[in-house]
Amino acid sequence: MRTMSTITLIVRTLLASVLLAGAALAQTNEPIRIGLLTVKTGPLATGGIQMEQGLNVYLEEHGGMMAGRPVELIVADTGGSPAIAKTKAQELVERDGVDAIIGPLAAYEALAINDYIAEVGVPTLSIAAAEDMTQRTPNPYFIRASSSSAQASHPMGHYAAVDRGFRRAVTIGDDIAYGQEMVAGFQRVFEENGGQVVLKLWPPLNVAEYSAYIAQIRNVDVVYMAFAGANGLRFMRQYEEFGLQGAIPLLGGMTSADESLLKNMTTEALGVIVSSFYSAELDTPANRRFVENIRSAYDVDPGYYAVSAYLEATVLAAGLEQLDGRTDDKAA
Repeated sequence: MRTMSTITLIVRTLLASVLLAGAALAQTNEPIRIGLLTVKTGPLATGGIQMEQGLNVYLEEHGGMMAGRPVELIVADTGGSPAIAKTKAQELVERDGVDAIIGPLAAYEALAINDYIAEVGVPTLSIAAAEDMTQRTPNPYFIRASSSSAQASHPMGHYAAVDRGFRRAVTIGDDIAYGQEMVAGFQRVFEENGGQVVLKLWPPLNVAEYSAYIAQIRNVDVVYMAFAGANGLRFMRQYEEFGLQGAIPLLGGMTSADESLLKNMTTEALGVIVSSFYSAELDTPANRRFVENIRSAYDVDPGYYAVSAYLEATVLAAGLEQLDGRTDDKAA
């Protein structure tokens, strides 16, 4: 015969189970709040706008849902500033109560918010390519579904030294972590295969005029550029104006001549070769659908920034599916 204390314990256990089930059901009916840390002003705005486009296309393809729950998207403009990126991340977490963050764009922004993200334990899926984030000082709450800064520049170093037989190179890149790591990847493999980087040029991220840097390029076999946003477009135009196009081959990192910018280019892009993990010409059913949807919605070809944000959303949704849409266990 059960005692009153035993019956009380059973009732309390059943009540707790009902309350937990009710809480789980309530959560599945609530929207998943996602913060998008992107860049809508400044020299990186071209890429930041494409990030938002890629994420919007993902949500449109999936009816604005992830793991059976509606998605509420909160967009924050960092302006490409590390300090603002940290402030916006804090606002998204502490004011807006986001369940996850997609972004930021730039490597130096990701490095600026890294400690905060680890402290508060908010899953952050970023296209920021800083290698420290996933290699030397990995953060368990930081995920990158695209490539690191140097990843695509390694094969370009091999191509330049082995396939083309170039021996002397000049590199030029944005003076930020992303540009520096792209150049380092190219230089490492280029020099491992008999080449030599004889000069490295580092214009500031927001420079508009490259003539002082281009004037230093001489007596080399090849130039390797490592730019973000629309900087590569401006550099190539001035490179052509200086008469170097065709005289000294121009190679580049994955965003130096992004496909999303090609429709804004004319003869300055002729002969330029870049390496990337993605191309809009990738002939798979999933990519054909993605490209068609981007073109239909925004009349642009997708490039690195759009597809990377799309991939981050895909990975986030897959993780939420594994948790049946629950967002209460951030570590999982």
